[in-house]
Amino acid sequence: MTVRTRFAPSPTGFLHIGGARTALYNWLYARKHGGAFVLRVEDTDAARSTGESLDIILDGLRWLGLDWDEGPAAGGEHGPYYQSERRGIYDRYLEKLQTAGLVYEDEGAVRFRVPDKEITFHDEVCADVTVNLKEQGSRRYDAETKKEVEANPDIVVRRPDGSFIFHFVNVVDDIEMRISHVIRGEDHLPNTPKHLALFEAFGVEPPVYAHIPLNLNPNGSKMSKRDEGALIHEYVEKGFLPDGVNNYMALLGWSPKDDSEIFDTATLRERFDLAGITPSNSKFDYEKCRWVNGEHLRRMSADALAVRVAPFLEIAGIDKEDERILPALELARERAQLLADIPPVIAPVFSNGIDWEEDAVAKIDGRDGIADLLTALAKGLASVEDWSGEGIKAGITETAEGLGLKMGKLMQPCRIAVTGSTAGADLVPMMELIGREECVRRVEGLAAKLT
Repeated sequence: MTVRTRFAPSPTGFLHIGGARTALYNWLYARKHGGAFVLRVEDTDAARSTGESLDIILDGLRWLGLDWDEGPAAGGEHGPYYQSERRGIYDRYLEKLQTAGLVYEDEGAVRFRVPDKEITFHDEVCADVTVNLKEQGSRRYDAETKKEVEANPDIVVRRPDGSFIFHFVNVVDDIEMRISHVIRGEDHLPNTPKHLALFEAFGVEPPVYAHIPLNLNPNGSKMSKRDEGALIHEYVEKGFLPDGVNNYMALLGWSPKDDSEIFDTATLRERFDLAGITPSNSKFDYEKCRWVNGEHLRRMSADALAVRVAPFLEIAGIDKEDERILPALELARERAQLLADIPPVIAPVFSNGIDWEEDAVAKIDGRDGIADLLTALAKGLASVEDWSGEGIKAGITETAEGLGLKMGKLMQPCRIAVTGSTAGADLVPMMELIGREECVRRVEGLAAKLT
């Protein structure tokens, strides 16, 4: 069997991490088995569907690297790939049901006669499921009376306004597009018996189903678009890496069956399988996602990191062509989890001046002789001929000995003077990149400020 999976977003908003994970699982499964990944657009809700929303969704998928074999911009022999353009196909399938006597009109709507029997299917994640649609659909909750009331169990497939409902077009599209595996959220599990009844009515073998667990907030509530980490475009803006996001999304419901946690997308393609999906709902942990991303950032080559971080350097006013960029990035990568974390770490290397943080200066202001100590440090640094890591350390050590101090007593004042802060990347390598003259000027400047 040729594996054909699909992702079918509605262009009514942003790409949510739950939808992105569904797309990822479908993409991974198709790629692992040499199959096709189909993208189709469920845009039949004309009032809410917008081209802008679709662009955001497609851009998000492209950023994640989830390329599609058939769909918008890619074409394919099973199109069109917009449901709004498939009305003729849906009419033709409705005629099949009418000819077979399996539908009837009901106050302007068309209903499908659900079979009065149990429908059992095997789900690759949720195991065996058995439902009797006549019983399941025979009652409904009435909001007005707040009671369960009798209901018509037969499924509406076309509304009185002529539009088709999700269940019908979903099945028709899966048939026409030759979908072999439907990997989707567990919230669609109750719909599957209805879909199977329609597949049976059309005389078509249904696809394999795998309903994946839901993503929940740490408190167990369902994630909304307002929750941190919910929308993919925010990951782009904050400086996550596609491999890092794919890695974390994969772990939200899938386990490699060992202690491994960090995978690039190529490795995920090799290792992903449906058997590794857990039926338990997953809890989204934004800090864990940041940590995973940081692990990917640390494993990138220097050149690849330079390319990825370039837009963030530009925003910060740092020249990405500066010859000191690569060594500066090496200093930053151990302290950054996101690309956006990097410019603040390396900014002292590339700034023409320095703004000393008030809290940092307060830590040394008031010490006896601090201005004289900084003046001596500036002279010691100015005398360093070999401006290398070893030379800088030697200069600081000699200055400390001349003052009757240990080297460590000079390091905090030196860091504050040179970088403006008490924290940051390793000081001596930073000083090496900043250069002797600028370091001396900054230390002298803080000495004057504290005089």
